[in-house]
Amino acid sequence: QGQVVESGGGLVQAGGSLRLSCTASGLALGDYAMGWFRQPPGKEREGVSFISKNGGITYYADSVKGRFTTSRDNFKNTLYLQMNSLKPEDTAMYYCATAARPMLYRATWQAEGEYNAWGQGTQVTVSS
Repeated sequence: QGQVVESGGGLVQAGGSLRLSCTASGLALGDYAMGWFRQPPGKEREGVSFISKNGGITYYADSVKGRFTTSRDNFKNTLYLQMNSLKPEDTAMYYCATAARPMLYRATWQAEGEYNAWGQGTQVTVSS
């Protein structure tokens, strides 16, 4: 079974930037719509962003809109999350996941049940 692996997390000061990557083994990410999720300490996992198979459609959580950008390079089999203007409340474990359906919509993209292959996560810590 294919796996996805996140990388790029780290410690950054408030106002800084990070770029997360999600790569895959045993599956072609271009065959899937993808999502980024995060789980802050002591809280439930929440949807951050969604991107369609060809990258033409993206959705974002209100809390990250205008600061985060998700993109993909299907030739490199890689998904990205560019995070700018980071805030302490962005501190979380960040996960990428493949969507179980060909396409998700605004009403459904943040539901964890719509995704199947999940990575182990990469930690992002934003200091104030």
